[in-house]
Amino acid sequence: MRKRIFMLFILILLVACSDDRVTPNERFDSFVSDWNEQKYEKLYDMFTSEAKSTFSAEESVLRNEKLYNDLNVTDLKVTFSPIKDDDLDAAMDKGVAKIPFRVEMNTIGGPIQFNYKATLKLEGEGENRNWFVDWDPGFIFPDLKNGGEIKYTTTEPKRGEILDRNQMPLALNDDIYEVSVIPDKLGESADQAKKDIAKLLGVSVESIDGKLNQSWVQPEWAVPIAKITKDNEKVKNQLLQISGVQINTVNGRVYPGGESTAHLTGYLRTVRAEDFEEFDESKYAADDMIGARGLERLYEEQLKGEPGATIYIEKENNEKVVLAEKEVENGKNLTLTLDINLQEELYDSYGEDAGTAAAIDPKTGETLALVSSPSFDPNKVMYGTTEGYMEALDKDEQLPLINRIVSTFAPGSAFKPITAAIGLENGVIKPNEGFEINGLQWGKESWGDYKVTRVSTSNGPVDLKDALVRSDNIYFAMQALEMGKDKFTKGLHNFGIGEDFPLTYPVTASTISKSGEIDNEVMLADSSYGQGQIQMTAIHLATAYTTFLNDGNMLKPTFFSDEETGQFWKKGLITKEQVSTIQDALRAVVTDGTAKEANNDKVTISGKTGTAELKHTQEEKGAENQWFVAYPTDSQDILIAMMVENSHESKTESPVKKVSNLLINMKR
Repeated sequence: MRKRIFMLFILILLVACSDDRVTPNERFDSFVSDWNEQKYEKLYDMFTSEAKSTFSAEESVLRNEKLYNDLNVTDLKVTFSPIKDDDLDAAMDKGVAKIPFRVEMNTIGGPIQFNYKATLKLEGEGENRNWFVDWDPGFIFPDLKNGGEIKYTTTEPKRGEILDRNQMPLALNDDIYEVSVIPDKLGESADQAKKDIAKLLGVSVESIDGKLNQSWVQPEWAVPIAKITKDNEKVKNQLLQISGVQINTVNGRVYPGGESTAHLTGYLRTVRAEDFEEFDESKYAADDMIGARGLERLYEEQLKGEPGATIYIEKENNEKVVLAEKEVENGKNLTLTLDINLQEELYDSYGEDAGTAAAIDPKTGETLALVSSPSFDPNKVMYGTTEGYMEALDKDEQLPLINRIVSTFAPGSAFKPITAAIGLENGVIKPNEGFEINGLQWGKESWGDYKVTRVSTSNGPVDLKDALVRSDNIYFAMQALEMGKDKFTKGLHNFGIGEDFPLTYPVTASTISKSGEIDNEVMLADSSYGQGQIQMTAIHLATAYTTFLNDGNMLKPTFFSDEETGQFWKKGLITKEQVSTIQDALRAVVTDGTAKEANNDKVTISGKTGTAELKHTQEEKGAENQWFVAYPTDSQDILIAMMVENSHESKTESPVKKVSNLLINMKR
C-alpha cells in the first residue's frame, strides 16, 4: 500500500514538473519589456493570429514606431498589474487572460498617460503553445481603438531679440527675402539661368543643383535656394529678371549693428548633429536654426523658447480628441547694458586697425561697449551674396574671426597705476620719495645682460607722479623688487588677476603668468610695468581703473540690464588719499606726459598710456600694442580702455587720439 501511494506521489510530481508552460504574466512581461525598449520588431511576433490577420506590421508596430518618432516620445514607461494566483489558475484553464496596463510618456505636446487592458490568448500546439497578445490600435492610444487618425500641430516660438540699453535691436526678427527656383520654369536656357542665379547669390551652381535634386522636389514646385536681406534690393530685382525665380518675404534673423557687434551677438546656422551634445535634440527639427557663436550660442536656450504643440485624434465625423497640448513659449529677450551708438562709434574709430576696447560706466559698473576689430558682418554670413566670404575672413592676416573681447593681452604701461596702488597699499611706495635713476637702462648684476629700459631720462629724483607722467619703467621695476614677489603677487590677486572675471558675458581670466606665479626677479621687474607674462582683457583693465574713481573700491561690472549695479567686486584696495594721489598723476599724464595728444580745450581728460612690445628677446624688435585707458576728469561718467595692435603699422590714429576724439564728441 505504501509503495502504491509513493508511486502516485512520484507521478503527480512528474506531471507538475512537466507543466512548465509560460504564464500570461511572464509572457506579457516580455511584451512590456520589449515595448519599453521600443524593440518593435519583437512585438509583432507576440501578436495573436487574429491580430496579425487584421493588422499588418506596417499598420501596427511600425505605425507605433513612426508615431513615437513624430511625436518625439521620450521617457516611455509601460507598467502592468500581474494577474493574482486565483485568477491566474482560471486564466490558465480557459486559455484567456486580461491584464490591465498603464502607459506614460513625454511628447512634443507634453505628458500623456493612459490605462488600457490587454487580452492574451493561448495559441499553438505542443512546444509552440504559448500566450499571444490580442493587439488592437487602443494599445497606441485608447481613443484609436474604434478608428481615427493621429495628428499634431506645432507652433514655433518667436526667437528672443537682443537689445541695447535703450531697447535698440542688436539682433531682431525681421523680414528678409527667400529666393526660390521653379525647375519647370527655368526654360531651355536652364544651365545659363542657374549660372546667373549663382553669380548673383554668391553660391555655386553645384549647390543650386543639389537643392533642385532633392528627393521631395517636384518640377512645378518652388525650391528655396538662398535668403538675402531687404537692403539687397538691386540683387532682388536682377534675380526677378531670370525665368523660374520666385522671391517671397519671410522672417529671418537680422543684425542691425553689423560688424560692430558681430563678436557679441554671433549669428545663427542650421542645426548639426554635434549640437546635440550640448542641446536637447527633441526641441529641434532637421532644418531648424541654432546659435553659432556669441550671445546667440551662449543663450540659445533662453532665446529659442519652447515650441507649442497639440496632439489629437481626428475621428471620421471630424471630431477631435485632444491627447496633449502645450502652449508655445516665445524666447526671452536679452537686454544689455551696452549703448549701440557708443559701440558703433568706438568700432568705427579703429578704421583698418586691429585691436579691442571696453567702455564702462565707472560709477555703476555697467558695460557700455565691447569692441573687437576687425570684424565680420553676421548678415553676410547668413544671407551674403559674396562667394567665399567666410573663407576670405579665415585667411585674413588680421584675424577678423578672432574675438579679441574675450582675449587677454599684455597691458604694458597702462598697468602702472595698478602697481602704484599695490605699492601704496603695502607701504613700500611713498608718493613723495624720489629715486635717483641715471641713464635709460638699469639692471642687477645677477641678471647678466638683461636691462630694464625707460623711454626718457630724468632731471632729478623720480617720485611716483613723475614716474607715471613719464612712464618710467625703471622706477616701477625698482619698487616691485623692493616689495618682493609675495607682496606684489598678493596685490595682483587683490585686483582679481588670476581669478575668474565676474562678467556675465564670459571672458578669459587675466593671469600673472603661465604658471600663475612670478618665478624670478626679472619677471617681477617686468611685471611691474605690464610686461613679463602679465595678461589682461580690456574689460578687466577698465574695471581695475574704477578703483581710482570709487574711493579705492573696484566695481563689479554688469552686462545685462536686470543686474544690480553699483556693486563692488573688491573693496578697500587703497585709501581715499591714495586715490587722490593717483588721480592727480593720471591728469598730469595728459597735461604734461605721454598722453599730451589728448589734452584739449573741449573736455578735460585723465588717463594712462601703455606700450606692450611683443618680442622673445631683449635685442629683438617686436610688434607693439598701444593702450590708452582714460576718462573725463570732471564728469567721470565713462571709462574707456583701448588697445591697438601693431600700432607702429597703424593706418589711422593712435589710441590716445581715438579715445580723446570720442570723448570730445560725447560732450558735444
